[in-house]
Order: sequence, then C-alpha cells, then structure tokens
Amino acid sequence: MLLLISAVAPSIALLYYFYTRDKYEKEPGQMLLKAFALGCLAVIPVVFFELRLNIFDMAEINYLKAGYTAFVVAGLVEEGFKFFIFWFFMWKNKNFNETYDGIVYCVFISLGFATTENIGYVLLTGYHTAFIRSITAVPAHALFGVIMGYYLGKARFADEKAKTKYLMLASLVPIVLHGIYDFILFSQSMELMLLFIPYMLFLWKRGLSNVDELSGHSPFAIKYKRENKK
Repeated sequence: MLLLISAVAPSIALLYYFYTRDKYEKEPGQMLLKAFALGCLAVIPVVFFELRLNIFDMAEINYLKAGYTAFVVAGLVEEGFKFFIFWFFMWKNKNFNETYDGIVYCVFISLGFATTENIGYVLLTGYHTAFIRSITAVPAHALFGVIMGYYLGKARFADEKAKTKYLMLASLVPIVLHGIYDFILFSQSMELMLLFIPYMLFLWKRGLSNVDELSGHSPFAIKYKRENKK
C-alpha cells in the first residue's frame, strides 16, 4: 500500500497545483476525471505500439538507437496519443471555453498516463524508483502536458491561420521536448547527463511561464477584475 501511495502522490500534488491555477472558472469534476481516466487507459495502446516500434537492442546503446527510441518510440507514440485523446474528447467540448483550460485538460491526461506508468515502475522496483521518478519523469509528463495545452488553448481562440500554426506546435513541440528528455537518459552519456538537471529546470521555467500567461488570460478574468473594482 505504501508503494502504491508513493507512486500516486506526485501526480496528486501536481494535479492540485495546476488545477488551482485555474483562477476564474474551474473545470467540471466529471470532465477532469474523464481526462485523467483516458490518460490512464492510453497506456494500453502506447505499450502495444512501443513494443512493435522498439526494434533495437538497448543493451548495446549508441546515439542512433537512443535517438530513435527517444523521439519515435517514446516521444511520438506517448505524446501522439495524448494529443489524440485531447482532440477527440476535449477539443469541441463546451467546457473548453478559455485558454487555460487547454493546460488543465492536457495536464490531467498526461498525469493519468504518468500515474499508471509510475505504478508499474514503482511496484516492480521499489521506493528508490518512486523517489527518482517523483522529481523527474512524473513532473516531466506534467510539463509536456502544460506545453501541449498551452498551444491548444491558443489554437482554440485563434483565427484560422494562427489556429493551424498552434495546432502544429501543440503536436510537435511536446514530442521534441519528450524526445530530448529521453535521449539524454537513453544515450548513457556522462556528458549529456550533465545537461539533465539544466534541462529539467528549463522545462519547469517554460511550463510555469506558459501557466502564468494563460491563467490570467480569460474572459472570466476580465469580468472578475471589473467586479472587484466596484
């Protein structure tokens, strides 16, 4: 039970943080639960495709194998399914009515996936893995979700030309960032590993900047500020 709690706790903390940054109109609990559950279920098709795409023996690693596995097997498949879920289940929903909602739903999808993945890792390998993943892999998934949601939120309220640009960025940027994260780890290069902490700090800075920008960019924000001036 303690192992299970240690696997789930980081996701709960991150969900709470990003949810509470939605200042003006909270998303319905049913929609958030749906996003989280779909993220959890995404592990099934992701594992299916990753097993079939993982064509290299990672016991003898080189940069080509690490790059393919990081950007295609992990980045493309995992972020691709997260985007797919958002597009088919959240994009046209009436509750997606302000830009920050894109971040909220993407984070819940991403952390649904990360939670299921984390439970598997932690139950197999124990508390040490729980601690390491709580400050690396789980936050990384959340931040990839923030960045995807940032662009989807911008796309939702943009004109047609800008919408296409933002949708492309929403699908491609998380794949690239996820790929870089895994490439650093998969390469088993001491030189690249020196970049891991700076890269995590970059992801946090980028993600929190996106949150700060969109959390106050809302029609409800304008109404709220006007009412509190009276």
